Amino acid sequence: MNLKELASRLGLSPTTVSRALNGYPEVNETTRERVMAAAKRHNYHPNTRAIRLATGRAMAVGHVIPIASRHEIVNPVFADFIAGAGETYSRNDYDMLLSVVSDDQEEDTYRNLKSKGNVDGVIVHAPRLDDQRIRLLFDIGLPFVVHGRSSGSTLPYSWLDVNNRRAFSRATEFLLDLGHSRIALVNGLEFMDFAIRRRGGFSDALQQRGLAPDPDLMASEEMTEVAGYRAARRMLALLVPPTAFLVSSMISGMGVRRAIEERGLAMGRDVSVIIHDDDLSYLKNGEDVPIFTATRSSVREAGRQAAEMLLHMIVSPREGPQQRLLEAELIIGQSTAPVRRL
Repeated sequence: MNLKELASRLGLSPTTVSRALNGYPEVNETTRERVMAAAKRHNYHPNTRAIRLATGRAMAVGHVIPIASRHEIVNPVFADFIAGAGETYSRNDYDMLLSVVSDDQEEDTYRNLKSKGNVDGVIVHAPRLDDQRIRLLFDIGLPFVVHGRSSGSTLPYSWLDVNNRRAFSRATEFLLDLGHSRIALVNGLEFMDFAIRRRGGFSDALQQRGLAPDPDLMASEEMTEVAGYRAARRMLALLVPPTAFLVSSMISGMGVRRAIEERGLAMGRDVSVIIHDDDLSYLKNGEDVPIFTATRSSVREAGRQAAEMLLHMIVSPREGPQQRLLEAELIIGQSTAPVRRL
């Protein structure tokens, strides 16, 4: 089916149908939804090349991934986010441009994407405290959505984030209610905004129960199995070891579990563990009953929603910044139990 035939079926002009499919703001929402539904029903896909010529859009979204010696985002969490975003792009006939660059090339990559017109917008990953990429993208005029937030940034910008502070506060409260007072935090790198917020939630919950966070029971490392193992091994060797761990990822949690079992202890009996981000497509947290108690947040759904926000910004550039804060669920698994009294 071509554009003219689709327009005839709808009783609309080809121009109106084209503008509705291409996201022009002058088409009202009711008409747009009607056209989109008909296009889906009749399996109609607009000619992407014609759209590019008519609108000046690239019909592509960029993801710039810096690879540093100590922080690589090539992991199952990032893969799930990209998969979710890709579903949204595909549904809206957008392509995805993935640029993997060294840290010192990141700024130039954004500038080149803008100057060459390769993409209509970008999603910013792994924001830091007062992230300078936000100022850069404002200055060069490239639409963007941040996956996460950047504390300290004074510019209004669009973001989608999980309520990390609340998730870790709630998880800590759960462990405290089980009688644990020696609770360890195995966090991500704390120049990353999410890790700063998670430490804040952990500390808040302890202080509300009259407990001071113990520096010996806190680690800030790359979220890998080995880093989780080393942090837990060090803490379990203390004169007064922790009876519970709060861990920033399932991958780190696997390392914590290895350290627990290496000492002849059992996770969920002798030592409790709570992880974050257990809703991963290719790394499941057990079958019917979760292995780990977890603060669950779907990274794939976050990718879908962040992509939807960016595409909306591209077709409606006059609208102000959008913000979405997602809440994590606390899922009870086999890795937590009341503290063992000796």
